[in-house]
Amino acid sequence: MNITSLQNSHVKEWVKLNNKKYRDEVGLFLIEGEHLINEAKKENCLVTLITTNKQEIADFYVTPEIMKKISNQKSSTSKIAVCKKKIEKPLGNKVLVLDGIQDPGNLGTMIRSAVAFSFDSILLSEDSVDVYNDKTIRATEGMLFKINIVRKNLEIALTEMQKNYQILATDVNKGKRTSEMTKEKKLALIIGNEGSGMKESTKTFASEFLKIPMSQECESLNAGVAASIFMYELGDFYD
Repeated sequence: MNITSLQNSHVKEWVKLNNKKYRDEVGLFLIEGEHLINEAKKENCLVTLITTNKQEIADFYVTPEIMKKISNQKSSTSKIAVCKKKIEKPLGNKVLVLDGIQDPGNLGTMIRSAVAFSFDSILLSEDSVDVYNDKTIRATEGMLFKINIVRKNLEIALTEMQKNYQILATDVNKGKRTSEMTKEKKLALIIGNEGSGMKESTKTFASEFLKIPMSQECESLNAGVAASIFMYELGDFYD
């Protein structure tokens, strides 16, 4: 179908998907660019393909003006897709628990690293940034479609997980190196907010604390970097 009017009902619906509340209502979100669209296709998440290029096979052909209206990117894009949100599944054997993460780039990095280092699930607190924020999506480089992500009240979830998981948290003072750990049960690694760290109520669920040995010249690491290092070390340890 060809669309040339900015007032078209489809265009209005697509623009509304840039709003989190509307995404939550309809269970859909937007992605931009060839790579993300290909990853969405592989996981059967793609619903509608929109492009300005009439040489391609798509559901809708729009003008550059319409594409600019829908897009969140400053640079021009020729292809956008509507995707369905992933269905939340039961948590797996290696879970990254995120408590109050606010930066979409950090969340995207952690999703990407979780897939790279064989974590199968992410448990996201209710006050963390939206997974389907366009900046988060871009930062995942398509790995969003390859991992189970569950958003839930952490106290409720961690209370249940204590029965079956070894719950680890980070602490630069009393933490130990991953090489000093004893493997138990399944793994859940908690990473806290970028500025204030994890909540005290969340920390009480941890059975052990970890740290990354580093130079005294550096006080702390970016949350995404720290999470990636821990997952790299723990991924092999728990295989």
